[in-house]
Amino acid sequence: MTSTTTPSTQTALVCAGAGEYRLAHGVQVISPPPPGMLLCAVKAVALNPADWKMVDFSATAEFIGGHEFAGEVVQVGAGVKDFAVGDRVLAPVPGLFGATIDDSNTESEIGRTKAGAFCEYVPVAVDMVVRLPPHMSFTDAAGLSVVTYAAGLALYQTLQLPLPEVDGGKAAATVVTAAESTTSSRKAATPTYVLVSGGASASGTIAIQLLKASGLTPIATCSPENREMLLALGAVETFDYHNPSCGMEIRNYTQNTLAHVIDCVTQAESMKLSYEAIGPKGGRYIALDPFPTRIQYTRREIQADWIMGPTLFGEAVKLAGTYGRPARPQDRLFTSRFFGHIEKMLAAGTLKPHPVELRTGGLPAVTQGIEDLRMGRIRARKLVYPVV
Repeated sequence: MTSTTTPSTQTALVCAGAGEYRLAHGVQVISPPPPGMLLCAVKAVALNPADWKMVDFSATAEFIGGHEFAGEVVQVGAGVKDFAVGDRVLAPVPGLFGATIDDSNTESEIGRTKAGAFCEYVPVAVDMVVRLPPHMSFTDAAGLSVVTYAAGLALYQTLQLPLPEVDGGKAAATVVTAAESTTSSRKAATPTYVLVSGGASASGTIAIQLLKASGLTPIATCSPENREMLLALGAVETFDYHNPSCGMEIRNYTQNTLAHVIDCVTQAESMKLSYEAIGPKGGRYIALDPFPTRIQYTRREIQADWIMGPTLFGEAVKLAGTYGRPARPQDRLFTSRFFGHIEKMLAAGTLKPHPVELRTGGLPAVTQGIEDLRMGRIRARKLVYPVV
């Protein structure tokens, strides 16, 4: 094991009960990290809707919150060969979801840590880590892991669209499916339209760039003020979701061929619009949250599904009702392979972060940002806090 000197305790933002976080001092630092893991000094954290949803609806006291960060490796666990102290990285961590992930296996890193990003030192599984290119700041990188994984899982693991094969730092025309590694040589069909509903969301801007890199043809819904941003990222056209005829406009533009939708908004209105936009032969609709079944069954020729982000850790998610998930080791394997692609795309500059709103105040100020997310005050930008 390789390491630098780290303190034994730290400051962290922990769940204090339903709807509440508190700043805790003297929280244990998991040092040395378990085998196969890295201990990272957190340099910046990004906020996600899960940061308020989990503390409001599935609170587990004393678990550290936060689901993504960027930082620097300070200790390398046993068995880790490809990382070194000083490496600059980004990664997702379970945060409060850690309390809902099956930790009955004592070899599970979830079971041995209460890993969340809202702290000073966080352990992370080595197959979850992406190295940062020299040109990328911690604050730009902090918000990339969760939304990139969500977009990738929806597009490639669920919709089974072609994944970009990155060669020498550039996205190549050759593609592979999520179920394969690098053996496929088939070309992405063009034009294959894919609608990104909520294109100006954090997951939406990433999805547009991934689709472009896959040789597909992304179109998106957004407000008019975000149109130029999405066109610059690779969307070939955008549509104003405020327009009552938006769905029909998309049908006309795609000549009734649209068969794939990723809904980054997942409200009744966005699902209805997406169903209107899909061509008469039907297709597949994938959402990032549960959707209303009353809309789902209005068109039987459309297959609808939604993803549950914590499945990326490969273990069962123990939440009530539709949120529960059996263990999906295939999602863990997909994540490790997919993040290898993302590392190369970042190095090549072919994947850009979502626009960041940088806020000061460090961990004590994070609760205000969570409240802003809870109240719907944040749109088309990612809240990021440097951790001093």
